Amino acid sequence: MDMKPIAHIQNDFPTKFGLPRQSGMSEHLISRIVMEPAYRTPEAFRGIEDFDHLWLIWAFEPMGKREWSPTVRPPKLGGNTRMGVFATRSPNRPNPIGLTCVRLLSVDQTETDGTVLTVAGADLMNGTAILDIKPYLPFADSVPDARSSIYGPQTQTPLTVEIPSPVADLFSAEQLTTLREVLSYDPRPGYQSDPDRVYGFSYAGYDVRFRVTNDAVAVTEAIPFDNRK
Repeated sequence: MDMKPIAHIQNDFPTKFGLPRQSGMSEHLISRIVMEPAYRTPEAFRGIEDFDHLWLIWAFEPMGKREWSPTVRPPKLGGNTRMGVFATRSPNRPNPIGLTCVRLLSVDQTETDGTVLTVAGADLMNGTAILDIKPYLPFADSVPDARSSIYGPQTQTPLTVEIPSPVADLFSAEQLTTLREVLSYDPRPGYQSDPDRVYGFSYAGYDVRFRVTNDAVAVTEAIPFDNRK
């Protein structure tokens, strides 16, 4: 089987940590899908504006080559419970392929990149290879009463997010909204809960550092990549 990327995604998250755990959790996270030259013809996208959402089929390759394992320990379950890989969304799969639903914001014709799709809500890091794009069909793809009881309630109460003005001023309004959204869902692994530990992830050219105590996230600083120690 010969598969090659048709596009790559561009956004403000160069690493895995900090990304939303699932698509749609940060509806303000904006990404650009830049097609490979062979797939930039406008005809390939004729009618795509008629759909609000798209499916992205993508490869886990930017996260590093990993051997598949028959069982994994999902962070959502605290990192101690082992489950079969096919009962999870772990990247440690026989074929490292992901599936993500995104909201289509615009389809633009550009001089440098040809047809570019702007989407919201992706859970993909910058540079992720896109293998295919398909329209989301509500009548076929939505199952509101589907069961996933092992993960418990499928809602999470957002945490309060505190970002000091010197840090907030480093980002655009859109970037700041996305940062608040991502932090509000606590990007830490489920098995980590040390209130004194400072965590950090790369976002929009900065290493954003924060603590989590009780029901609040407090950003402590944002260090430019070039100044990190």
